[in-house]
Amino acid sequence: MAKFTRIEVFQTMKDTGLVPLFFNSDIAVAKALATACYKGGARVLEFTHRGDFAHEVFSELSHYCKNELPEMMLGVGSVTDAASASLYMSMGANFIVTPVFREDIARVCNRRKVLWSPGCGSLTEICQAEEMGCELVKLFPGGIYGPGFIKAVKAPQPWTRIMPTGGVSLTNLEDWFKAGATCVGMGSKLFTKEVVQDKNYAQLETNTRQALHKIQQIRQ
Repeated sequence: MAKFTRIEVFQTMKDTGLVPLFFNSDIAVAKALATACYKGGARVLEFTHRGDFAHEVFSELSHYCKNELPEMMLGVGSVTDAASASLYMSMGANFIVTPVFREDIARVCNRRKVLWSPGCGSLTEICQAEEMGCELVKLFPGGIYGPGFIKAVKAPQPWTRIMPTGGVSLTNLEDWFKAGATCVGMGSKLFTKEVVQDKNYAQLETNTRQALHKIQQIRQ
C-alpha cells in the first residue's frame, strides 16, 4: 500500500513544483535514474506505465525507493484503466496519473485514499474530475494547450490546481508558473537522450537541481 497519504503527496508536489517522469525497462537503469533525481532534490517521481512488463519494473523500483530513497514519493503514470491502477497501488504506488479522466480509476483510488491526477482538456472535464474529489488536474499534452489555457481556466475557477505535462522545459518554466500552474511534469526535457543513452546520471542530478532552483526563483 501507499507509504504516503494523498495529502502528503499533493503538498509535496505543490511545494517542490516538480514531478519528474520516465519509463525504462531496465531496472538497474530505472534505479539509477530515480537515485539521480533524489540526489538532485526531487521528492516525487512518476514511473510511466509503458511497455511490456512495466509493472514488474515498477515493483522492484518501489521496493528500492522504500529502502534506499525513503523520502521519495513514487507513483505511476499513463494508467488507463481501474485494474491497472489497483495493481500498481498494491505494489506501493503513492499516486496515479492518467492521460484521460476516467471515473472507474477515480473510484478505486478514492477507495484507497490515493491521490489521482487525471488528464483533462476542457473546463467541463476539469469540473467533473473535481466533483469526484480530484486535487490536481493534469493538463496533457501541455505543449498543445499552452500556459494560456491554465490562465483562462483559473479566471473563473481560481481554486483549480493544474499540472501541465508535455512541452515543459527549463526555458519555459516561468511561463507555466506565472500562468498559474501548481506544479509541472517533466519527462524528456529532464531525462534527455544524453542522460539515458550515455547513463550520464550526474547530468540528470544537475538538471533536476536546476529545475527545482528555477521554480523557487520564479515563485519568489
